[in-house]
Amino acid sequence: MTKVFIDGSQGTTGLKIFDRLKKRDDIELITVPDELRKDAAARKQAICDADIAFLCLPDAAAIEAANLASDCDTVIIDTSTAHRTSDGWTYGFPEIFENGFEKISSSKRIASPGCYASGFIALVKPLIDNNIVSPDCNFYCHAMSGYSGAGKKGIALYENDEIPLELCSPREYALTQEHKHLKEMKKISGLSVTPIFCPYICDYYSGMLVTVPIFKSQLNSGKTVDDIKSVYRAKYNSPIVKYKDSVDNGGFIASNSKAELDSMDIAVSGNDDRILLTAVYDNLGKGASGAALECMNIVMGLPPEYKLDL
Repeated sequence: MTKVFIDGSQGTTGLKIFDRLKKRDDIELITVPDELRKDAAARKQAICDADIAFLCLPDAAAIEAANLASDCDTVIIDTSTAHRTSDGWTYGFPEIFENGFEKISSSKRIASPGCYASGFIALVKPLIDNNIVSPDCNFYCHAMSGYSGAGKKGIALYENDEIPLELCSPREYALTQEHKHLKEMKKISGLSVTPIFCPYICDYYSGMLVTVPIFKSQLNSGKTVDDIKSVYRAKYNSPIVKYKDSVDNGGFIASNSKAELDSMDIAVSGNDDRILLTAVYDNLGKGASGAALECMNIVMGLPPEYKLDL
């Protein structure tokens, strides 16, 4: 029986992980009383008593929790932004790295990826790694997410009895180009240039569509759209991340088409000159709790897809 503690089980990701783990008969969940949720000594004891601890906290609190656990043998899986580009932490997206599953299985500190970043990195990193594009390529990224990614306050706005008219359409944000996922999008992909990123929050609960457009002229000499497809086809063929020749339905791609699932579909469309790279998944699945639980399964020596919804 694996002992698991979720520090921050009241937030969207923490609640999702808690609800899913309480149904598993191979997990013993460690909890602390509500009145001690912010007590450092109680939290440290729970973390150290666990085999695996999830940090589902704001960045500052996640850093504090990681420091509390510095002398524990517990495996820490941090779902916050705090450690995704930090030395000593393994980035929790095994499919994108050579020997990625082995790296996670032997790590004590795992940073679960950001939701938007997961799609962008899945699309861009293989192109850098296989010399299809250069690290100094100027990338653009458009992405749509369900409102569950906006946190408790954002969810409450959309689930109010009287929803403002402006919430009934996609809303672009991060207009200053300082979105918190940009740092990992750049570093983990291997880019030397920060991409332009245009995220949209939409009036449906969950699901995510990430699109990266690229011109043929941005590809390295001799490279074509078929080379991109070949790289994706060879790399993404697991039950969780899979390349598909097409993900559209009659010429349309629904950004909530993989809602409540933990898998990700990768596709290429457009034409030989103007290419669209697309990742479709759930911001709460492969973009959050599903990714964290996949990492937990790997640490436990289980198949990565064990008990995931695919």
